[in-house]
Amino acid sequence: MALSPRLDIRQGQGLVITPQLQQAIKLLQLSNIELEAFVEAELEKNPLLQRDDSEREVERDGEPERAVENLGMESVTDASANREMDAPGDDVSPGERATGDGEGFGAEHAGGQIDWSRAGGGGGFEGDDNFEGALNRPETLAEHLNGQLVLAGLSPADEAIAAILIDAVDAAGYLRADLLEIAQRLGCELERVEGVLKVVQGFEPCGVAARDVRECLELQLRDANRYDPAIAALLDNLDLLARRDLVALRRICGVDDEDLREMIAEVRGLTPRPGAAFHSDPPQTLVPDVHVREGLGGMWHVELNTDTLPRVLVDQRYHARVSKGARSDQEKTFVSDSFASANWLVKSLDQRAKTILKVASEIVRQQDGFLAYGVEHLRPLNLKTVADAIGMHESTVSRVTSNKYVATPRGVFELKFFFTSAIQSSEGGEAHSAASVRHKIKGLVDAERSEADVHSDDRIVEILKAAGVDIARRTVAKYREAMRIPSSVERRRLIKEAC
Repeated sequence: MALSPRLDIRQGQGLVITPQLQQAIKLLQLSNIELEAFVEAELEKNPLLQRDDSEREVERDGEPERAVENLGMESVTDASANREMDAPGDDVSPGERATGDGEGFGAEHAGGQIDWSRAGGGGGFEGDDNFEGALNRPETLAEHLNGQLVLAGLSPADEAIAAILIDAVDAAGYLRADLLEIAQRLGCELERVEGVLKVVQGFEPCGVAARDVRECLELQLRDANRYDPAIAALLDNLDLLARRDLVALRRICGVDDEDLREMIAEVRGLTPRPGAAFHSDPPQTLVPDVHVREGLGGMWHVELNTDTLPRVLVDQRYHARVSKGARSDQEKTFVSDSFASANWLVKSLDQRAKTILKVASEIVRQQDGFLAYGVEHLRPLNLKTVADAIGMHESTVSRVTSNKYVATPRGVFELKFFFTSAIQSSEGGEAHSAASVRHKIKGLVDAERSEADVHSDDRIVEILKAAGVDIARRTVAKYREAMRIPSSVERRRLIKEAC
């Protein structure tokens, strides 16, 4: 067969992410501190960008253009909507904005709005090294503890309490929070917070989440099954050990010299800073991106924290002056590119603010029960539910909720805090949280008393479906293994040996 060149025309569809859209996507997922640094860099390299330090509105005709026209954007969400258990799909608006309806999120770029969903699943783009950096960066203590929290099998409410406790653990591994204050803020009993703390203190590294050095050492000794009254007395008198008052220690502990030496050696072999082995990010001041406050009539007011919004504008006068003075093609191209880049940054910042407000408003609408009544009323919520309610892509919601914080009457939380996994009901009712399903599985296993009572994974699926939980066998097996529950065959063997 002869080979010869030829020209073919083919038509196809493909996703093309422009550099401008890449920049808009990057802005959306930045924290307020990272955004400030990014804008500072743009101000340095673009002569047509100018910081807007004024608080007054400026006429656009012949004057610099304001970067964000809606700096006081606020959304009002009806807090009573979900308390009355509105059915999914009801035409309930996430709230009317005082400065606009927020339409146009799916509009074309030519209309001045950014279609964030064009980014699809969140593929990378040039200049974005976050993914590679995340792979190479050592694991932090908080990440290590949160990874164990996923497998702890706690109820949704207890898991939320545990997340707050983990967030209060410092780089050394100590809990720096008052349990009573946390209980009052979350609307639950102090005993419940203390019970969840015991679960967190069972995580690795041993001794983590202790409130002082004595408790840290006690946790490690209990884990090694070496905690007894004598060593407890030693821990109660660490000041004497620091002064090397061995006579007093021997008398208080009721031991001889040899036992005291062994006890002291054992204590000195413990780790007073259990979190020291983990990577520690430099501490940063936590500034919320959104404020939520309760208004009259059961309405929640959601507003942006304008202090975190960089205010930049396009210097129209300077642009007009340098455009007239540009002589070479290179100068004209530079001025044109700088003007386009400045305009796009202004629009991107404005759209970012609107998008954060829209997502936060819907989250507040979904989780108003938590804000009103406490942690027991956290609802199962995922990215898709929020995305469908506001007409955005899931990847957009994911970017918005990363590294963004909301200040509520119950404290400051990351937006991702309000998302809890769920398993659909087999009867079409309200979904079940994954944590509650794990709790049901553990309860079934704990109730087994004889070989005949042992449930196989298939039998557990049948029991759960009869209770209205639509779950697959592999999911049951996954939850069982995560809770370190042996298989039905192994459990029968253990019961037989115990008898």
